[in-house]
Amino acid sequence: MKQCTHTASLPRPEPGPLSETCLECRAAGTHPVQLRLCLDCGHVGCCDTSPMRHATEHHKETGHPMMRSLEPGESWRWCFVDHVIV
Repeated sequence: MKQCTHTASLPRPEPGPLSETCLECRAAGTHPVQLRLCLDCGHVGCCDTSPMRHATEHHKETGHPMMRSLEPGESWRWCFVDHVIV
């Protein structure tokens, strides 16, 4: 089973969200489907089922490796680099 190699290097405590929604979606006039939190810097982006996939775009632009769901009741994390749920 593949494991994430980035968990140990995450900031502690994890950053708080920098916004309440995906600001890129708001600026583009689109609606985010679900929100994701960058565990490196606190950027809030929309998920890959949203039209513009801003959480993934944030990873591509910054190289920040991990995010977690900001949806109520969800606590899973995703490593973009290792392609694994943590």
